[in-house]
Amino acid sequence: MAISTPEHVLRITPTGPPRGTILFVPPLFEEANRTHRTLVLAMRALAAEGFTTLLPDLPGQNESLVPLEQVDLASWQSALAETSTAIGGPLIIASLRGGALIDHQAKAAAWWRLAPVGGASLVRTLMRARVAADREAGVTSSLDSLQAEAATAPLLLAGNRLSPTMIAQLATAEAQPVTPLRTVALGSGADDIAGTPLWLRAEPGEDTAMAKAIAADIAAWSTTCGIN
Repeated sequence: MAISTPEHVLRITPTGPPRGTILFVPPLFEEANRTHRTLVLAMRALAAEGFTTLLPDLPGQNESLVPLEQVDLASWQSALAETSTAIGGPLIIASLRGGALIDHQAKAAAWWRLAPVGGASLVRTLMRARVAADREAGVTSSLDSLQAEAATAPLLLAGNRLSPTMIAQLATAEAQPVTPLRTVALGSGADDIAGTPLWLRAEPGEDTAMAKAIAADIAAWSTTCGIN
């Protein structure tokens, strides 16, 4: 599905000599709201290291004028690719969680992914939240009944009205191979990012140390990729 409406892009300009651009791809749906503040902190830390940092709205999300139920996963992939082509100079795509499902069509010098997740897992989490909310409201629903409803009509999941096409595409979506790629997880290992899984919280949160760790890891990866 082609989406041509220009979307808002948060841009933080570098405070030092320019080194390149980091295009952040946020987690999808409500996970984007829960991680937004920490991503902005990471963007500011990278800007202090000389990077231009960008965080675009996806069609149907945040300030977008496009109804979400008119959007599918393929249109998000195309929109992100279009955004990347307008960026001059070295570009690193930095994706979090479900953002890794839509970053592979973009043109970049390198990719960086944090805790990538499959689309089927995202859909199950959204549907389980809907079943729990229905139960509290005295409505009977199940994963099977929601799957059947989603096959023929838009389905409201955690405040997101998703089209049958979006849900069907998510059900089989996995992060696609790109190169060069660095994939990191949350944890305490040498190659992990120490931090809080903000996407699991009920409300938006902030983890300053995690933001600094994300920025430091991306900056180090850029040097490995020859972006100095």
